[in-house]
Amino acid sequence: MEYVVLVDEQDNETGVMEKLEAHEKGLLHRAISVFVFNSKGELLLQQRALGKYHSAGLWTNTCCSHPRPDEKVAEAAVRRLKEEMGLECALQEAFTFVYRSEYENGLTEHEYDHVFIGYSESMPEPDINEVHCYKYIDLQSLIEDVATNAQNYTTWFRICLPLVKDYLQTQKEN
Repeated sequence: MEYVVLVDEQDNETGVMEKLEAHEKGLLHRAISVFVFNSKGELLLQQRALGKYHSAGLWTNTCCSHPRPDEKVAEAAVRRLKEEMGLECALQEAFTFVYRSEYENGLTEHEYDHVFIGYSESMPEPDINEVHCYKYIDLQSLIEDVATNAQNYTTWFRICLPLVKDYLQTQKEN
C-alpha cells in the first residue's frame, strides 16, 4: 500500500494517508514533477501507461509521483526518475506550485508539487507499468501543441509547463 504526505498550503506536514484515499477525498498532499532535457534543449515527455487510475494515455513531464513518508522530496525525485524512466541525472529543485484537478472517476489531484529540472543524454528505459511511450520535443513546438491539443496532456503539466519555460528563461538571463 502506498502512502502520501498530507500538507498545508505552506508545505508543512499535517499527516499521512493511503494514496487512493487522499485522492478520493481531494486532500492536499506533497508531489514531485521532474523535467529532463537533453543538450538540444528538448524535453523528455512520457505518455502515461494506459492502465493508470487517472490521466491514462495522456502526455506529461518526464516523471511525476509522490514522496514517501519521511523521504526528502529531492530523494523521491531521483528515486522515481530511476523507477519510472530508468534514468539517473543530477536534479535541481526549481520551484513549487499548488493545483487541484477533479477527474471523471471521482478522484481529485490536490497537490503541493515540487518541480525538479535535470539534463541527460542517456536513453530512457521506462517501466511499462508506468509509461506507455516517450518522446523528446523542443519547448516551442510543445507549447504550441499544448495550446492546440490541451486534451492530450495532463492537467498538472499544462499548468506547470509555462512555469518551467519562465524558470529556464530566468536562469538563462542570470
